Amino acid sequence: MLTNGGRVEYLTDAGKDSLYWNIPIANTTTILLGTGTSITQSAMRGLAKAGVLVGFCGGGGTPLFSANEFDFEVSWFSPQCEYRPTEYLQAWVQFWFDDKQRLDAAKTLQLKRLNFIRHHWAKKVLCDEGFLIDLVELQHVLDKFCDDLPLAQDTMQLLTMEARLSKLLFKFAAKAVHYGDFSRSKKGQGTDPANKFLDHGNYLAYGLGASATWVLGLPHGLAVLHGKTRRGGLVFDAADLIKDALVLPLAFVAAVRGDDESDFRQACIRSFTKHEALDFIIDSLKEIALTTGEAH
Repeated sequence: MLTNGGRVEYLTDAGKDSLYWNIPIANTTTILLGTGTSITQSAMRGLAKAGVLVGFCGGGGTPLFSANEFDFEVSWFSPQCEYRPTEYLQAWVQFWFDDKQRLDAAKTLQLKRLNFIRHHWAKKVLCDEGFLIDLVELQHVLDKFCDDLPLAQDTMQLLTMEARLSKLLFKFAAKAVHYGDFSRSKKGQGTDPANKFLDHGNYLAYGLGASATWVLGLPHGLAVLHGKTRRGGLVFDAADLIKDALVLPLAFVAAVRGDDESDFRQACIRSFTKHEALDFIIDSLKEIALTTGEAH
């Protein structure tokens, strides 16, 4: 990236030709620089003046790399004049210190997660990939979770319900592709392909969660479900919105098909883009921020 006539432009080499794209920095909130990208000092100066956040990431926009403020892998270069919106942070902290309101926010997040699963697992494209799910049984399980959700009295009960649902979703996925016996291993300890792909795909989903929360100005420590005392808890909450719907079926399909890590990564990134996963996370967090406190 460089400046040309006062404009910030993105330059690529295409054989003997150079292709330029003008970046409308006045209307840009965030730029992620992928693998192999370089940027000039003048371009950074222009982005800083316009209040644009600049981050470094892997190919396809996820995950974000290198920590300078959080121990969850995030690296942002904030402009000296910070123009990220504060309304979502202000709305978030208005309910966050109240246990009941924070629990209500967690329940709303789980409902959105379930609806995303309900919508995407029924799509024909998954069926064409060999993910043959029993939709009637799946709907029954999801409906049961929705009915039980209001009964959760605290975060621990909700986490227990979530863990029970996750086990059922793994069972559905393994059965859908005829994977055989499956047991979810702790992160990094699984030796079978499905566990490895789940770790990889969830890691990419965490990158989207980190991007969404940072752009909205929500500190990663203000979790509503995954650990009130964990500095990266809100990232896991945000990633929960999309990882079971998009990553989980792809992991099992890739495992049975014999894909390598690169193939699976590209499949995840294509799915995130096609289904506008980052937009869904951002919109969901905005809605939770602005409506949870009002409901009380």
